[in-house]
Amino acid sequence: MLQRIYAFYAILMFVLILLVVMPFALLLARFNKKQKGLAVMRLAHIWSDVWLWLIGIRHQRIVEAELEKGKSYIFVSNHNSYMDIPQLLQAVRSPLKGLGKAEVGDIPLFGIIYKAGVVTVNRSCAEARARSVAELKELLHDGISIYIAPEGTFNESNVPLSKFYDGAFRLAIQTQTPIKPLLFLDAVDRMHWSSLLTINPGKLRTVYLDAISPAGYTEADLPVLRQKVYDVMEAKLREYKASWIR
Repeated sequence: MLQRIYAFYAILMFVLILLVVMPFALLLARFNKKQKGLAVMRLAHIWSDVWLWLIGIRHQRIVEAELEKGKSYIFVSNHNSYMDIPQLLQAVRSPLKGLGKAEVGDIPLFGIIYKAGVVTVNRSCAEARARSVAELKELLHDGISIYIAPEGTFNESNVPLSKFYDGAFRLAIQTQTPIKPLLFLDAVDRMHWSSLLTINPGKLRTVYLDAISPAGYTEADLPVLRQKVYDVMEAKLREYKASWIR
C-alpha cells in the first residue's frame, strides 16, 4: 500500500513539474531548432533535478574515466527502464541530444518537450532514418554530444545486455567521435520496465567508463567496434553486480 501511495505521488509530481515548465518550453518555439533543443535540455535538467529530489531518488557518480570538458561524445548505455531518461539528465550536463522513437512525441504535453530535446527516428522508414542520421552528424559537427541506446529497446532479460544495433558505431566511425559508455546500475530497481507503478526511492548510480576511440576503424570493422564496446560494458556490469543479472 505504501509503495502504491508513493508511486502515485511520484507520478503526480512528474505531471505538476511538467505543467510548470511547459509554458517555458512553448516560448522557446520561436528559437531556431538548435537553440530550442539546447534550451529545452536545460529545462529538462531542471525538471530532473527537482523531480528526483522531491521523490527521494539521489544520483551517484562512479567515475572510472571522467568526461573531458568541451569534448563531444557518442554516449551509450544499458537500457532497461524509463528511469534511464532522468538518470541520463543527471549523468550528462553538457550540451546533449538523444536519439528517440518518433512515437513518444505523440504523448500529450510531454511530447512537446520530447520532440524539441531529442532527434526522433521512425525506424520503419528508410528516408526518415537517413534524415535522423544527417541531423545527428550535424550536431556532432557543432560540438554537441548525442546519446543512443544501442540495445534499441528495453532489455527484459536476466543477461547484462541484449543485442546491440549498428547505428551508434557506424556514426562513430563516420564522424570519428569517441564512444563513451555509461552504466545505469539502479534504474531498473528504481522503476522496473514492466510498470510505472513500480517506482521507488533510492540511489541511481552511473558508472563512467573509458571512452573508446573509433580511430583506425572503417565501416568494414563496424562489428569489431560494436563487439568491443559490448564486451567492455558486459564485463563491467558483471563486475558491479547489476541486480538484473542471473
